[in-house]
This record gives sequence, structure tokens and C-alpha cells, in this order.
Amino acid sequence: MMSEIIGNRRVLVGMSGGVDSTAACLMLIEQGYKPIGVTMRTWDNPSSFSTPEQTEPDYILEARALATRLGFEHYVADEREEFRRVIVQNFIDEYMQGRTPNPCVMCNPLFKFRVLKEWADKLDCHYIATGHYSQLEVVDGHTHIVIGNDERKDQSYFLWRVGEEVLKRCIFPLGSYTKTEVRQYLKDKGFGAKSSEGESMEVCFVEGDYRDFLRLYVPDIDDKIGKGKFVDTEGHTLGTHRGYPYYTIGQRKGLEIALGKPAYVIKLNPKKNTVMLGDAEELKATHMITECPVWINETEVWDNPMLTVRIRYRSKPISCQIKPLEDGRLLVSFLEEASSVTPGQSAVFYIGNRVVGGAFIDSQRGIGMYI
Repeated sequence: MMSEIIGNRRVLVGMSGGVDSTAACLMLIEQGYKPIGVTMRTWDNPSSFSTPEQTEPDYILEARALATRLGFEHYVADEREEFRRVIVQNFIDEYMQGRTPNPCVMCNPLFKFRVLKEWADKLDCHYIATGHYSQLEVVDGHTHIVIGNDERKDQSYFLWRVGEEVLKRCIFPLGSYTKTEVRQYLKDKGFGAKSSEGESMEVCFVEGDYRDFLRLYVPDIDDKIGKGKFVDTEGHTLGTHRGYPYYTIGQRKGLEIALGKPAYVIKLNPKKNTVMLGDAEELKATHMITECPVWINETEVWDNPMLTVRIRYRSKPISCQIKPLEDGRLLVSFLEEASSVTPGQSAVFYIGNRVVGGAFIDSQRGIGMYI
């Protein structure tokens, strides 16, 4: 579903220096576009520097080298200070509030696509391109994100907050390919070493366990929160835990408690510093409450029998119905089995393979009064 080339063939490409953005640049050139590269510098992980004397991380050097090899301009957008203040702080704050954040959902509209649009306008580029495994489709005059052909790599879930103003200018060259096909494409084009590189980290600024990251950037977290109680669904104490930020809904491993049967995290209570445990059946839900909804074309979602929702990345779409609440939130009713509803994660709504909107999963406290 490629955009039709108009007079201005200049395209601003978000370059990470990795497999996907390299392939995107090559494909765009083959299709008659004139790329200009921008690499966004958001966070300096120690592992991104191969030598002590480097002033820029490896991924910037690799992106610049590719641009030089292919003969187009390359720029660096230094967003480190603002990224730390907005995205990383939100990540920390969400865990401290007993929610499970999804930083990519925040970063895409607030940083990645905002920066690309600003640079595209400045450099007279009509188009904006990235290596996302997603596609685009125009329905009734509205531009929608569509699931990529490689469902294991599909990134439509993370893009629901990117506005139509930007989407209308976007090209996703990899959307109709699988990751295996992209790697083979690079190999065939003489980029054998690049084609065999590993995947990028799920959260770009967290190396390893997020709990270690929290301890590093909230050094007094264990003094501030401390140990709390594991409880069952009736409030009975089962044991002691390390502090609610270290647990997520649905977690089974790493609980460090033996109950003689599999136990899952059912609920977090930051005010009491309790972590509720239960069995898999107690994770199931028939409804959920979401907040801050965003729609592409709101008129087509109400009472639509084709509406589905994903409540986490790579999860199965669940048939659902939605109802607006007086306070602006949504009551989502699941029409098939749902489990591990996690506050802070995104609920992304689809009709078929097309993203029609999304919302953040809110606290489920008091949901009984709406059912």
C-alpha cells in the first residue's frame, strides 16, 4: 500500500542504523524516491559505544555510513534531554503508580513522528518513511494504520496515537514483507553483515530488567516503598513481596513465593503496597475500563459487530463492544475470552486489519457499577 509518488519525491527517513531502516532506504531509492536521513538520539546506553573515545553511539555512525554509501544527506536530531524528561519519566512514574507503561506508544507521537515531521518540513520533504512493519489504507477519506504482512513483527499496536496529519505523509516500505524476506533482501543487495544483525531492544533505554532500571533512577525506591504483602482475592496474607513496582499483571515467574500451585499477579494496590495473587481463572475479565480514547473515524466504531481490541502487543484480537461513560472513559465489553487486563497498557481497536483507534487501559477499580 505505497503512497503514489507526487512531484516532490524527497522523503525524510527515520534511520536507526539497523536492519529495518537500512532496507527501507534501499527500497525507497529503488522506487524512485530521494531519501534524506535523520537519526534521533534519545538515550545513550553504554553498550551503544564500541570504543571509549566515541562521542556518538554506534547506531548514529552506522546510519551516517549508510547515507554516505548510498549518496544522500544525513542529520542527527538530539532529543536526549526532552526524551529523559517526558518518556523516561513517564515510564518511571507509571510503575511507581502501579501501572505497566508502554513507552513506544508515547514516543511515537511525542518524539519519533513529531521530530520526523519537523525535519521533513524544514528539509522540503513531502514524505516521511520509517522501517515499521505496518501498512496504510485510506477508507472513506481517512488514513488508517493496517497490520503488516508479518504478524509476528506487526507494529500497528504501537502507532495508534500517531495523527492522520502525519500518517497521510507516511510510507512504510517494509509493511508488505516478512522479517525473513527483509533480511534476504539486504543479503541480495550486498549487505550480508547487516542482514544478520540481531533485533533491537523492546524498550530502547532499558538494558536488562526494568526493575534494575527503576533502582538506578529511583535510588530510594526500596526505602520509599519497601516490602509489602502478597494477598489472595479475599485479602488473606500469603507472604511478603519486594514492593509493588516490581510486579506486573499476569506475572507468574519470579514471585519468590511457594503456594503449592501456579500463582499469578491479579492486581496491584499501590496505596496499600499489596500484590494480589490468584489462579489463571481469576485473571479472566468480561469487561474493562479505558481512558483517553483517540479515534480515526469515530462514527464507524459504535455498535460495529466487526470491532476487535488488542490489550497487549502481539495478543489475539478480541471481539468487543464499547460504551462511552459520562466521564469520557469507555466501558469495553469482551465478547470472547480475555485475560490479564493491565492498567497502563494500550487497548488498540481494529476493524479487520485496520486500526480505528485506541485508548489506555485504566484502573478497573469500581468497574462493577458500570456492568
